[in-house]
Amino acid sequence: MAIKKLLRMGDERLLKKSEYVQNVSSSEVQSIIDDLIDSMHHYGGVGIAGPQIGYFLRILVFEVSQNERYPHAQAIPLGALINPEIEILSEQRESDWEGCLSVPGYRGLVPRYTCIRYRGFDRDGQPVEREATDFHARLIQHEVDHLDGVLYPMRIEDMRDFGCDDMLWQRMTGEPYPEHMKQKLREHWDL
Repeated sequence: MAIKKLLRMGDERLLKKSEYVQNVSSSEVQSIIDDLIDSMHHYGGVGIAGPQIGYFLRILVFEVSQNERYPHAQAIPLGALINPEIEILSEQRESDWEGCLSVPGYRGLVPRYTCIRYRGFDRDGQPVEREATDFHARLIQHEVDHLDGVLYPMRIEDMRDFGCDDMLWQRMTGEPYPEHMKQKLREHWDL
């Protein structure tokens, strides 16, 4: 298991555009994908992109299965996406709450397109083309933003809709912020 330290907002490297992968099936790319998956699972994320753990290549992974940070998100099987491209299928956008492993302890209301098509390659070098809606579309847009040096707070339209996760949780879910989640924040990010 190769859990990598997360780069956090404020680290200028996160603002850098990532390079396209030239050899999709190389052992280096396979190792990066493994590191991304291990790190995403360790930190409790639903997606993670190469730059977040110091790999500045256009690679991301995602998976949603009963994640407490996104309790109402639809299940999405584990996937890797290399050299992703997004096509907007509907101009309709919806604002929803986003967090990020590289912006620990915060959330913001971010507008995203509700229906997209994404293309790229899977970890076996096979072409991938899928339509995604709702949370799946949001997740892919968020992770591709990382590859372009964009963090979700840059997309927030009203900074009154950005703040500490534990302070906004009640507004987002109608429930108090779980104490065990506060503890996880302290453990994972040495806060």
